[in-house]
Amino acid sequence: SSGINAEWPLRPGDFVSTLVMRGLLVGFAVLLAVNAFYIDEWLTEHKNEKRDGHIWALIVAGSKGWGNYRHQSDICHLYHMLTKKHGIPKEYIVTMMYNDIAYNRENPYPGTIINALHGKDVYEGTMIDYMGDDVTAANFLSILKGERIHGGSGKVINSGSKDTVFVNFVDHGGPGVLGFPEDELHVADLSATLNLMHENSRYKQMLFYVEACYAGSMFSKLSPNVNITAHTASNTEESSYACVLDEELDVYLGDCWSLNWMNNTEQIFPNLDKETVEQQYEIVKEMTTKSHASIYGDVTYIYHEPISTFLGYGSTPPQDSTPVIQDITKDALRSEDVLLDYLRRKRASAVDEELAGELDIQIKYHEIIEAKVQTILKMVGVDVTGAVEIAAALQESPASIEDMQCNKEVLSAFFETCYKMQTHPYITKYLYSLTNLCNNYPSSKIITAVRRNCDEN
Repeated sequence: SSGINAEWPLRPGDFVSTLVMRGLLVGFAVLLAVNAFYIDEWLTEHKNEKRDGHIWALIVAGSKGWGNYRHQSDICHLYHMLTKKHGIPKEYIVTMMYNDIAYNRENPYPGTIINALHGKDVYEGTMIDYMGDDVTAANFLSILKGERIHGGSGKVINSGSKDTVFVNFVDHGGPGVLGFPEDELHVADLSATLNLMHENSRYKQMLFYVEACYAGSMFSKLSPNVNITAHTASNTEESSYACVLDEELDVYLGDCWSLNWMNNTEQIFPNLDKETVEQQYEIVKEMTTKSHASIYGDVTYIYHEPISTFLGYGSTPPQDSTPVIQDITKDALRSEDVLLDYLRRKRASAVDEELAGELDIQIKYHEIIEAKVQTILKMVGVDVTGAVEIAAALQESPASIEDMQCNKEVLSAFFETCYKMQTHPYITKYLYSLTNLCNNYPSSKIITAVRRNCDEN
């Protein structure tokens, strides 16, 4: 007999029993492997969930047009951070983006968007829930409130009292207003929505990151008692800045403050639970040298939460975990001035005489409008106050917004009758004079003066 039989002699029926046993062992091993796979899948999907709730995210690029490349670039970059690195399930992220950049006729690399010089494409794989005409202020507020929406994917922030909500908005802004492609979001409407969400227990904690000029004016009156904190790229009276000029694409690839906070997040990854909201704010404030990064709302409790509470829980770094963003300070420019700067750069490099002539006309048009807006606002001030000296005093510097509804009504009248901030972003530098009037005079009187002077000029 063989050595095996000598150590383990077989009796009748043992051979069959052995085969059965081996089959059972193999089957059990396969079952363990399959279960391990699904357990790993479940852990991957749920690794960013707090023990008592989910993380929801609403990320928005509010502009359109090739010259605003940077806004959609920032959002695409963030989408991949939140999903691929931070593990937030895609069903908990709502994305709003006009989606006219990747396949824009001016894009020499169709189907791609980059967020850093020589950077990787951040467009592929970005799931856009609302694009084109669905990117509106009304939809933004409805998504936050969890209301049913006709159009787009229909996905909304279906959060509850145990969930945290992260909102990132990137676009142009003015005093008490943020831009969408064809309309505006006013501080009066945002404040009413946030108060309603708080009353209806639609979140446990909420964190806003807003990149826009005058972004602080959207939150300067935010109560510290509604469990919301807002980080902004600028304070209540200044511009935010565009960064990383790509000379080949002839656009800015990102916004300074946004690139800074995403860079910081990528540098500490996967240890997102080791840096608090306060620490990220302080670090990014130091990194952002052109504008004054600011914070509003709850600076007691959320301030000390780890950023993983809102941005997801990093676990194992992917194979390529090198931060995308490099040096961003060179060529930084006020966001309000990007349009004219873009046209002037195109004119400087134009070799075709017909194109050069068209660009000269466009540049002259915007220069005339910028001067004209300043004149109109001075005349509005005089009409409302009845005195040149008082009007001049109200136009010296921005004041805080004390009457949100007046601010909304007056700015809406100006955008409707005069010029829109989406097509003429440089006008936001002067709109504070209307806000100042609202703090001292009734909206009806200001609107009458706005319409009369806009029509006459």
